[in-house]
Amino acid sequence: MKHLFIACSLALSASAWAQSPVQVQDAWARATVAQQSATGAFMKLTAPTATRLVEVRSPLAGIVEVHEMKLDGDVMRMRAVPVLPLPAGQTVELKPGGFHVMLMDLKGPVKAGDTVPLSLVFEGADGKRFTQDVKATARALAAPAPAAAGGSGSGHGAGHKH
Repeated sequence: MKHLFIACSLALSASAWAQSPVQVQDAWARATVAQQSATGAFMKLTAPTATRLVEVRSPLAGIVEVHEMKLDGDVMRMRAVPVLPLPAGQTVELKPGGFHVMLMDLKGPVKAGDTVPLSLVFEGADGKRFTQDVKATARALAAPAPAAAGGSGSGHGAGHKH
């Protein structure tokens, strides 16, 4: 009986793990300057099971896309990616100079301290989609990364404008 109880507990734990949302950490967006119509949002995503980020929406922007910045020879290029895979249990960092969320056709300025609402749409291996709402805090362009980010924001700030 004890073994049956343990087996059932493990099965329930595995089921709960598979259905739990994606962990989102350190969500932030870059504040804009006058006349700027686009900005970036950044965060760390950890999915308990293989998942894909398939869409991002925000009421503050007309267009929201996941982009990748990549060095192509001597030129840094940015391109939209239709899907961002999130391997099970591995943290994928959206950061300046790498994968990030682009908010374009902004409906107004984004000031330091503002909250930027984002709706992240994920798709599991079973094809089922679920949405998670995230609130990113806007930071001034030169603002340092928070201590909890492990210094990942250093060296990327002023050189990349979105």
